[in-house]
Amino acid sequence: MNLLEIQKLKVHFPVHQPLFGRAKEFVHAVDDVSFAIAPGETVGLVGESGCGKTTLGRAVIKLIEPTSGRIVFEGEDIAALSGPELRARRRRFQMIFQDPYGSLDPRLTVADVIGEALDIHGLACGATARRQRVDDLLKDVGLDPSHASRLPHEFSGGQRQRIGIARALAVEPKLIVCDEPVSALDVSVQAQIVNLLQDLQQQYGIAYLFVAHDLAVVKHISRRIFVMYLGRIVESSVAKEICCSPKHPYTQALISAVPVVDPDAKRKRVLLSGDLPSPIHPPRGCPFHPRCPVAEARCKTEVPFLREIEPGHHVACHLNVFQQTVL
Repeated sequence: MNLLEIQKLKVHFPVHQPLFGRAKEFVHAVDDVSFAIAPGETVGLVGESGCGKTTLGRAVIKLIEPTSGRIVFEGEDIAALSGPELRARRRRFQMIFQDPYGSLDPRLTVADVIGEALDIHGLACGATARRQRVDDLLKDVGLDPSHASRLPHEFSGGQRQRIGIARALAVEPKLIVCDEPVSALDVSVQAQIVNLLQDLQQQYGIAYLFVAHDLAVVKHISRRIFVMYLGRIVESSVAKEICCSPKHPYTQALISAVPVVDPDAKRKRVLLSGDLPSPIHPPRGCPFHPRCPVAEARCKTEVPFLREIEPGHHVACHLNVFQQTVL
């Protein structure tokens, strides 16, 4: 049984909402997305800025209200839940935010940042149990419990992200959405945080939806990868297959842009023309066709849907013979 199933999820934001009546234009941030995550699995979500990754991650855990679709978590559709009903289930899914500076309340001590969730959900009986739980969480993320009385500004960026991870772990979630958790950190610190997340997954059996634009990081931590473009999933497969044998022209362009260590390695660079189209007026047909180097006439009129071209490998592309890039 899957831990999470997303079915035909859409998130559309109104543009210029009138005082009376309905908005006439919408930002199509997430458009008809479906996928599943198994217990203890890490799924990577990649794509360029503005493709809808963060919106999808926030919608999955109801930080953003979806326009339509189903969010089935542990067999229950939580898409329509709100108020006390949603709060009772919210401890089962949490989020690690991108900005380790802006995601922590500067007026609260570390003990209160982490302990606040324990208080809300009644997970610590008394001050002694609360402090012991906070100390244990700080140890789990590699911080000294004696620093629990300090304020966030007294910590480095990597340490603040560890505090954010401890806060997410406090309520013992089954799923954590990681919204580019290492993009604001130095490279050496990024590796430490990624390794910490993997260790915690082994310890607690957590599932991750890992949102990032760095394919090298996503490949390292993820079992499967979803590639997103203009609000849609255009390719999905196991991480090794996506990185070694990408099928969609957009995925090929992303892979070709990843720096290689070996200066003698031969890799053909795929250059895309133009910018990401407006999500308010997405292109007809395939959303990628205005930038696709191999687009055909039908790509301009027919929307391609995800289809399985190999076991476990799904691609949204009309081409029967994919133009493979030499990687």
